[in-house]
Amino acid sequence: MTAPLVEMRDMSISFGGIKAVDHVTVDLQPGEVVGLLGHNGAGKSTLIKMLSGAYQPDGGQIFINGEKVTINNPRDARAHNIETIYQTLALADNLDAASNLFLGRELVTPFGLVDDAAMEAETRKIMGRLNPNFQKFNAPVSALSGGQRQSVAIARAVYFNARILIMDEPTAALGPHETQMVAELIQQLKAEGIGIFLIDHDVHQVMNLCDRASVMKNGQLVGTVNVKDVTDDDLLGMIILGKHPHEDAA
Repeated sequence: MTAPLVEMRDMSISFGGIKAVDHVTVDLQPGEVVGLLGHNGAGKSTLIKMLSGAYQPDGGQIFINGEKVTINNPRDARAHNIETIYQTLALADNLDAASNLFLGRELVTPFGLVDDAAMEAETRKIMGRLNPNFQKFNAPVSALSGGQRQSVAIARAVYFNARILIMDEPTAALGPHETQMVAELIQQLKAEGIGIFLIDHDVHQVMNLCDRASVMKNGQLVGTVNVKDVTDDDLLGMIILGKHPHEDAA
């Protein structure tokens, strides 16, 4: 076995004496989607914020491709090819897809001017790979559907060499067609060997989109299961009761 793309080992963090994450270990392989499930306050987002550089852990170690790394801030995370796609997507509504893709990292001509044509050409290239049906290159992203906006955010991360994607409830507030579009995007990312941590509280979405699921409750890891080996009810039991589905068989 090759080393995992990411391993978060024995991670802990407390806020005001409350253990938000308590000795949790999770990992992620290339081309795999691992769902992080749990009620609000279970610790799943806090765990991932230690990987994205938003929080610094009190304890634990992070390994990328088998090598121990230190992530003190989002810049460190990006240097390790970790990108986060938040539920809010952090897009500039008044700008088009290309301007959003290169926001803060604009391509320039030899004369130092913003090279709109080059940025649009690059955007068309990456969109052709991720979402060939995307056509609204000149519309402000405020005019795009939820799924199209999601594809712009994903394209931005992938263009800048993300190998590890953190997705926060990517299908929240999307209709069935849009949800299917995001599912297809995720399949494309998997095919390219990108690993995805998918934070969600929708058991059905995790069953549909993920290879494995890690369930948290009260800051602790209930367990990690292969999605194909469990039912929706098994996952609900882990979330609500904090019980591993195979405990009864013991």
